[in-house]
Amino acid sequence: MNRIDETRDFIPVRIAVLTVSDTRQVEDDRSGDTLVARIEAAGHVLATRAIVPDEREMIAGKLREWCENPDIDVVISTGGTGLTGRDVTVEAHRDVYEKEIDAFAIVFTHVSMAKIGTSAVQSRATGGVAMGTYLFALPGSPGACKDAWDEILSFQLDYRHRPCNFVEIMPRLDEHMRRK
Repeated sequence: MNRIDETRDFIPVRIAVLTVSDTRQVEDDRSGDTLVARIEAAGHVLATRAIVPDEREMIAGKLREWCENPDIDVVISTGGTGLTGRDVTVEAHRDVYEKEIDAFAIVFTHVSMAKIGTSAVQSRATGGVAMGTYLFALPGSPGACKDAWDEILSFQLDYRHRPCNFVEIMPRLDEHMRRK
């Protein structure tokens, strides 16, 4: 059930988009473009955008850099979630996570099954939290980015979404790091 409570004010979040690819440039990054267009159309702020190669340490380094940036609330990566030898985005994300959002992968698989059937088993989409920042790793296809945004993230990143959403608990994501 996805319900928007119109009595609540919309709160834009600052989202960074990271494309993981050995071959893409900004000019031909259709998946990144898909995410940027949806982020901006929803009223959120594109905090930054980058492309890094399929190198675990480089991906994890960029994720950590962005998690340390107080002007970024959410990082969405696209690419490198498959099963081939160069697909290391999930491992890089898990190197950074403090907590994994297990249900994100489950819900993404459910959404994908409705679109592409059993081919959904080939995706390793994941979500987690690190340093008070949400991190999501999506497959590298524009369709998968569209599905993840339209069916999951657009609701969970909207403060007005009921019965609950990621935005309302943002201030508490790093409470374990604060002095008591």
